[in-house]
Amino acid sequence: MTALRVLILAYDGVEALDFAGPFEVFTTASRVSQRMQPGTAAPFEVASVALTPPGRPVQARAGLQLLADHTIESNPVADVLIVPGGVVDAPMASPETLRWIADCAAGAQLVASVCTGVFLLAKSGVVTQEAVTTHWEDIADLRAQFPKLDVRDDVRWVDTGRIVSSAGISAGIDMSLHLVERLAGRALAERTARQMDYAWTHNSSHPSA
Repeated sequence: MTALRVLILAYDGVEALDFAGPFEVFTTASRVSQRMQPGTAAPFEVASVALTPPGRPVQARAGLQLLADHTIESNPVADVLIVPGGVVDAPMASPETLRWIADCAAGAQLVASVCTGVFLLAKSGVVTQEAVTTHWEDIADLRAQFPKLDVRDDVRWVDTGRIVSSAGISAGIDMSLHLVERLAGRALAERTARQMDYAWTHNSSHPSA
């Protein structure tokens, strides 16, 4: 089985756990999978893409610095694109960034957002009228800015098929475990949660097509 390439976007102001939660889930899933089935290929290949010049670290919202694997000028094609949230004002105001998100999403099998990352999906036109969710504090703002979206609250994530969005911060871990289940099976998702010592919350929404 060929590994699915998971690209996680990073930018100045990104919420550290929005980024690190999915990163930990997919990398742990690959490690656990190879432990469960010795000699097999890892199911996921995880990499980060930065909205910063080559060689300059991304500074997360609380000051944590991250040196990404790729820049938006030179990154591999994504099978799964994950757009974390945080302070999204700058990327939302960047036509280059929005164009990259739209182009990268167009070639991906799955596109997921964590927290306010859904604002970037909406602004770039990746989501237009789908059911989505975000951090509880930003629900009203998302509805006001993008009134055609079907914004759900009181759920950890919303899965509409190719687009999956999660609520705030730690909900990105729940959503990522759900994606592992979709892409590589329930057994691996449960073993990954156990390896992470994480109580996986299954509260979600699956709108009909």
